[in-house]
Amino acid sequence: MSAPREECWAITDAAAGNQRQALALAERLGLPVRHLVLEPRAPWAWFAPRWLPGGLFALPAIERARLLPPWPRVAVGCGRTAALFTRMLRRLADGRCHTVQILDPRIDPAHWDTVIAPRHDGLAGPNVLSPLGSLNPIDEHWLDDAREAWQHLAGLPAPRIGVLLGGPRRGVPLDAGWTSAFVEGLRDLQRRHGGSLLTLASRRTPTVLADALRGGLSGLPGLHWRGSADGPNPYPGVLAWANRLVVTPDSVNMLSEACAVGCPVQTFTPGPLPGRLARFHRALRDAGLLHDLPAETPARQPPLRETAAIAAEVRRRMRGA
Repeated sequence: MSAPREECWAITDAAAGNQRQALALAERLGLPVRHLVLEPRAPWAWFAPRWLPGGLFALPAIERARLLPPWPRVAVGCGRTAALFTRMLRRLADGRCHTVQILDPRIDPAHWDTVIAPRHDGLAGPNVLSPLGSLNPIDEHWLDDAREAWQHLAGLPAPRIGVLLGGPRRGVPLDAGWTSAFVEGLRDLQRRHGGSLLTLASRRTPTVLADALRGGLSGLPGLHWRGSADGPNPYPGVLAWANRLVVTPDSVNMLSEACAVGCPVQTFTPGPLPGRLARFHRALRDAGLLHDLPAETPARQPPLRETAAIAAEVRRRMRGA
């Protein structure tokens, strides 16, 4: 068998959150990165990452041609369907490719060399790493680059309050009552502190929520971005120039990235959250990283930056140390 190629394959589906985590880790491993976006066909997609006969036929012929030797030194997957291919690579490469799976694969983690699952998932095992939040690329260099690319945001009145909008999920409806109270909480925050409100919708933000924010905050300094019709997404610039961030309670990824900045982070949760999400919120609060809206907050807080340490541990395991 040929020696593994000194590169890293980042394997994901099309979900932006999965791509962001896999690439954040892959780019920290110090090897050239090849990003493979792979979507298995039925019936393999239905059961992934569980093994079915003829696993390579989960992909059309043109996609199968991308999974050929020489195999990479390491493969990083994120998400349930990517887990099928990282698991497959471990077998195809006869153990010579270090396979890393991000997020709980919902089967025995021993099928991979390393599994990275957030602490609130409760997954345990000798090959499991358990960061508090989700992996992301945010560090001082990333923030400096974003400030340079979005310099015009510095002209908005300070303090700049970034508002990151997710969307409803099971147990977190973000309904009309919640939206009305959330808008009032933001208006009160701006009345007390002054400055500007920089609101950003995401792909999961329903139109009714985006409309309510735009209407409810009209007349206040800032910006409101809800999609490509409003120009390029200023998300990196908002994180980099924010003096405070307010995040809807639904998204582990957005909360993790907000907490990586180092400014105060608030959320609005008037009702109980579902189990794993509640554990995540509790862990952030216990660490002093997340605060209620409209409670007072510290002027600064330590940033939650775990990706570099996780990458260092993966490199150690790749060396067999």
